[in-house]
Amino acid sequence: MQGERNDNTIAVIGAGIVGVSAAVWLARDGHDVILVDRLPPGEATSHGNGGVLASCAVVPVTVPGLMRKAPGMLANPSSPLFLRWSYLPKLLPWLARYLAHCRPEETRRIAAALTPIIGDSLEQHQALAGGTPAEKWLRPSDYLYVYKDRAAFRADAFAWDLRRTSGFGWEELEAETLNRYDPLLGPRNSFAVRLPDHGHIRDPGRYVKDLAAHFETLGGKIHRADVRDFRFEDGRLSALETDRGPLPCARAVLAGGVWSRDLARRLGVNVPLESERGYHLELEEPSAYPIAPCMIASGKFVITPMDGRIRLAGIVEFGGLTAPPSEAPFRVLETELRKAMPGLTWRATTKWMGHRPAPADSIPLIGPSPRHPDVLMAFGHHHVGLTGGPRTGRLIADLVSGRNPNIDMHPYAPGRYAR
Repeated sequence: MQGERNDNTIAVIGAGIVGVSAAVWLARDGHDVILVDRLPPGEATSHGNGGVLASCAVVPVTVPGLMRKAPGMLANPSSPLFLRWSYLPKLLPWLARYLAHCRPEETRRIAAALTPIIGDSLEQHQALAGGTPAEKWLRPSDYLYVYKDRAAFRADAFAWDLRRTSGFGWEELEAETLNRYDPLLGPRNSFAVRLPDHGHIRDPGRYVKDLAAHFETLGGKIHRADVRDFRFEDGRLSALETDRGPLPCARAVLAGGVWSRDLARRLGVNVPLESERGYHLELEEPSAYPIAPCMIASGKFVITPMDGRIRLAGIVEFGGLTAPPSEAPFRVLETELRKAMPGLTWRATTKWMGHRPAPADSIPLIGPSPRHPDVLMAFGHHHVGLTGGPRTGRLIADLVSGRNPNIDMHPYAPGRYAR
């Protein structure tokens, strides 16, 4: 791939759901596209996510009251929030900026920015995957938020008011109705909110791999390399510098999740971005499957039916990119699952830990780099990468092809972090 500047090629850095979505939409527009990653498609965060197309997940973690609750959660070994204390000194500058958004007006602003990216996720995935090998993994479904009782639901009134303002409607299920809807849910949780028009992916990793294979049928190329820097000539992008030598290209899309941070800094964009370490347990050959994906509100994790298994995903841990997984989050997931679905059994359990890209303001970066517009950014989706990946990819294709996106792009502008 070495040689002089290629005036046609667009290099997409990152082969997760965001990068693959961008590559597919760009290739469908007729562009010469190469997908670049050190790993095969769908091997990192996109492999291990919760699998839910969580359109209603417009409420960020930084809701009012988080600062008051966080110390108690960190002190409670059964809570869904963990911190490697040795990492705290490095985390503090980001954490201060993150917690500054725990105000009602900021939460509303973030929700308003996330809604256009994830609000129609099922439709966006259907448009992306329809007619491709990936389509078989996509399932329209309800999405349940499961609570101990109605009082616990009312305690989340601020979040539900935000969802209603964002255009979401729902049905409230009391104990008897909930039991008829899904008998697998035990008596410990006697209230649920059923949100229609959502969906889930029965195998997120294979879904992304099948989308990448479809990309290749469109003429796209996949290149295994670790991107280290950008090469510019006369102010224009001419190549990516990789561990396998220069890769000529005229434009690039930076969609490498949390690993985008250092490359963004080379473009003059200093993103306060941390890894929010997420965990999953997979229960292989379960005795039954939930009717639809469930968010267990007390444990802040989802239970998603998948191909031959159930995935439990969630937990927030701050500990950086290099530390090994902790065991406590896995124990919490299994303990909470046994409380929520006490009759469930399974043959074996597998474990996984990965890295969510968490910008301090919980809003992804989507758009051209302010100093180097030949490089567009598409990362920082926090908890909603799978949910918002197809829409983000479509927006990138619009920008590259000179079409005006049908949403206001200002909230996502990388320039908000330009040095």
